[in-house]
Amino acid sequence: MKNTVTTLQEQKLNNDKITMLTAYDYSTAKLIDEAGINTILVGDSLGMVMLGYEDTLSVTMEDMIHHSAAVARGAKNAFIVTDMPFMSYQTSVYDAVTNAGRLMKEGRANAVKLEGGLSVCPQIKAIVDASIPVVAHLGLTPQSVNAFGGFKVQGKDTQAAKRIIEEAKAVETAGACMVVLECVPAKLASYITKQLSIPTIGIGAGNGCDGQVLVYQDMLAMYADMSPKFVKHFGQIGTAMKQAFADYIEATKSGAFPAPEHTFAISDEVMQEITENE
Repeated sequence: MKNTVTTLQEQKLNNDKITMLTAYDYSTAKLIDEAGINTILVGDSLGMVMLGYEDTLSVTMEDMIHHSAAVARGAKNAFIVTDMPFMSYQTSVYDAVTNAGRLMKEGRANAVKLEGGLSVCPQIKAIVDASIPVVAHLGLTPQSVNAFGGFKVQGKDTQAAKRIIEEAKAVETAGACMVVLECVPAKLASYITKQLSIPTIGIGAGNGCDGQVLVYQDMLAMYADMSPKFVKHFGQIGTAMKQAFADYIEATKSGAFPAPEHTFAISDEVMQEITENE
């Protein structure tokens, strides 16, 4: 069954945890979708895990559209949320609506996600008024990493915690259908979840949220040098892949691959005719 804004809202009401993973290509999206995931995030994290950038700031609209469309071709039932990249919505309400429309029309997303609270509420309202679902993103917002002075937990003191609560309520009022809470203390995230009527999706925010999201490369331990505290490894796929690559190299160099069962036959008579006519 296709996941929608309505079904995700029903999951919150029924205390049925929402599952979300990132995906950036057709093959991975197809596998994740077939596993039964509720939502797929085409995150601007693709800049780091797919394109090798140091952060998400260099990701373009064209990058997001390209990867979102590929994911949409692979996922049939998951609700696809696509990130709006840095400076695609901060500049004006007009730019925000135009770019959100491109992600829906060209990227085939089911919703767009943007970072920020009170400062982007006019953009959220305008995008929603254009009949485009919006997912908000509060707490540690990676596009603001330079302003934060690095990747740091947000909302640890009274003033900062109250600010996140205020912004969560504001984005809901502006029309957001969900909100991602990243690197927020667990008790604060749980409190915010109870204050909102829309679902919360946590990443590094404890299990009191209505759902969870992880970067799929992180949860599969594909990169040994990337292991945030909030990540649980559900498989050692990186190690398995490197071993498989090494086994392939060895088998190819030794001549063990391809073996007879991997090749196609031709009759000796045909080969004799070929060689006789040379």
